[in-house]
Amino acid sequence: MSTKKNILAINGSASENSANQRLIENLGTLIDKDFNFSIFNNLKSLPHFDPELSINNPPEEIVAFRDAVQKADGVLLCTPEYVFSIPSGLKNALEWCVSTTVFSDKPIGIVTASANGQKGHEDLQLIMEILTAKFTPDTTLLIQGIKGKINEQGQMIDNETQQDLLKFINAYVTLIKNRKADQRRFIL
Repeated sequence: MSTKKNILAINGSASENSANQRLIENLGTLIDKDFNFSIFNNLKSLPHFDPELSINNPPEEIVAFRDAVQKADGVLLCTPEYVFSIPSGLKNALEWCVSTTVFSDKPIGIVTASANGQKGHEDLQLIMEILTAKFTPDTTLLIQGIKGKINEQGQMIDNETQQDLLKFINAYVTLIKNRKADQRRFIL
């Protein structure tokens, strides 16, 4: 009997009912039935990064966030671009993880869904490389002009973007499943 793997989706948007939130909810319905899908969409609740507390005395909200990342078999980051970068709330959360290994070799998917998003998409990939997360070009997706490509229910109304999204999901699921196979090989 196989147990379901866990995917933690992190919403980088600070807006309630954002296109990113709707997109994440839709992705949850599209992800393979083998997964438990949970969403962390409360970056606002995390305290501002403090390097003095990061290692020896992190706030309990940070401990809980890191624990959620650690326990996940894969993490999905879905974010808009703010001022040609990633939103400050998402950057803050990731800064709290720099002194840890919670993202080390963790399969991640990166979706940047914004008006343009190119710079933010590049920034997030660089940050995740620093955190030694595991991703490929196929497990990253830039969706430009998101508001014209998604409806109120979170469904893609643009056929090309829908196909890109399905290719992304397949690559992401494969990355997660392959990580588990790699771990079993090292144990044997």
